[in-house]
Amino acid sequence: MMNDRRLRPVDLARLAGVSTQQIRNYEEAGVLPPAARTESGYRSFTDVHRRALLTYRTLAKGYGPVHATRIMRTLHDGDPPAALALVDAAHAALHQERESLRAAGEALETLARERPAPLPAAGLRIGEAAALLGVRTSALRVWEAAGLLTPARERGTKYRVYHPTDVRDARLIHTLRRSHYPLDHIRPVLEGLRQEGSSEALRAAVSARGAALTARTRAMLEGAGALYDYLSAAGTTTGSTADGPGPSPT
Repeated sequence: MMNDRRLRPVDLARLAGVSTQQIRNYEEAGVLPPAARTESGYRSFTDVHRRALLTYRTLAKGYGPVHATRIMRTLHDGDPPAALALVDAAHAALHQERESLRAAGEALETLARERPAPLPAAGLRIGEAAALLGVRTSALRVWEAAGLLTPARERGTKYRVYHPTDVRDARLIHTLRRSHYPLDHIRPVLEGLRQEGSSEALRAAVSARGAALTARTRAMLEGAGALYDYLSAAGTTTGSTADGPGPSPT
């Protein structure tokens, strides 16, 4: 038999450790199925809403609150295939991040071992350096403004001059940025490379990112399991009713 015990917003709020207003927000966002109303107009929730809330909270740990909200809203709109497609898309994006990280790790290890490429004794101006690296000159200026690059300046003209180590650092920054590393995460990598050519900071950064992705994978698997249980309890039907999706009474 389906548990038809009625729950107040405060009951769900205590369960999740959030405010009653947040429970109302969850319902309005589609995280919870629509709630029935008492004669006096108060929301009345059921065990279905409790399960939806727990499912969302578990999903959010791995997929993030925005994506988890989209999944639950789509489900409660009566389109389970589209909700599952959102799950697939999140896993595909995570896989792409892993591939980018792997490629970045291999490229960075190679670059860290490379000796600076021979350049003209006078160095390169910004346009020449940008062309060599395959980036825009604006990117080099942004990296300089962030304190990641410190090219010398010509006397008189004050034009930027990029020497071999500047080009090496810019190449590393470019590789890391393509793997979505924030600028403030790149700084310790560069500092490690500048200290006697050490690549320890580089290895640590790549390793930490890999560990973070593994933790996300585990959290996403847990979330997917919770979603599966929620769908199974609903008998794979998700029609929007006052009590929300739930197994057919027997």
